[in-house]
Amino acid sequence: MPPVLPEPPLPAPMLAVAGELPPAGQDAAWGYEFKWDGVRALAAVRDGRLGLRARSGTGITGRYPELSRLPDALTGADLVVDGEVVALDRRGRPDFGLLQNRMHRTGGPDVARLAAAAPVTYLVFDVLTVAGRSLLDHPYEERRERLEDLGAAGQRWVTTPWFRGGGADVHAASRDNGLEGVVAKRLDSPYRPGVRAPEWRKVKHVRMQSVVVGGWRPGRGRRAGGVGSLLVGVHDDDGRLVYAGHVGTGFTDAMLRELGSLVTARRTPPFADAIPREVARDAQWAEPELVGEVAFAAWTADGRMRHPAWRGLRDDLDVDDVVVEWSS
Repeated sequence: MPPVLPEPPLPAPMLAVAGELPPAGQDAAWGYEFKWDGVRALAAVRDGRLGLRARSGTGITGRYPELSRLPDALTGADLVVDGEVVALDRRGRPDFGLLQNRMHRTGGPDVARLAAAAPVTYLVFDVLTVAGRSLLDHPYEERRERLEDLGAAGQRWVTTPWFRGGGADVHAASRDNGLEGVVAKRLDSPYRPGVRAPEWRKVKHVRMQSVVVGGWRPGRGRRAGGVGSLLVGVHDDDGRLVYAGHVGTGFTDAMLRELGSLVTARRTPPFADAIPREVARDAQWAEPELVGEVAFAAWTADGRMRHPAWRGLRDDLDVDDVVVEWSS
């Protein structure tokens, strides 16, 4: 029987803008969390049963069966929490590459085998409802305190740490521990479903950007006969898919084989703007159906990502939600 989810349907997660740490004079008005490198997921618990949904709204409970073993404190709870599904490496740090093996499997023996061999962890950082009562309008600081009181830790669940003020120190600690960065959240911030709000700021050590795959170029040498690199885009303010760059690094052989099997060919470019001639001359165009993530250095003056490197597919994101996350 499928998990029972609260009614009305789960809200869309609140999103952070990319930016810098708040100025020192405002630091005391903010709380800080580590930025976790995984898949965002809302979790609904009722009658001892779990339902997980990705940021896109897709149900993902069956992909991570090990998370259905709830912490003892939640077995009789009725609540909705927000968090991140992560795969931890041998040093206990989130590794997005390890999570790639889990993201696209929906059930069956493979999922059970992977769950036993390399279980994921659910890192909880917010609570949205308790006993059917919404906490969305309550300030972040109060929601975090309510989350601490719940004791949502145990089995494969962890309640993440947070810090009032001291953003520079938390940011430095995230770098020292090999983490992605921090998320700064105003202490008085309500939870705004589906909104990318300035009350939440993600401050990363490396810039990352979700992208839409719009084509590929054939490989050469060892990659001959398959996908060698990808042509990717983002949506502009008018909702058009515009070309954002050519990604040729960061792939494993397995990633390239998977991409070759997933892309759907089309005759014309899906991008609304012109593609550089040296890129387009041997390009194979693809329906803009796949979302991935890249790390990059900066945006160029003509709207291209400098030094992009592929990190993996993101089937937890909708194509239409892919917009520029960094303005410069």
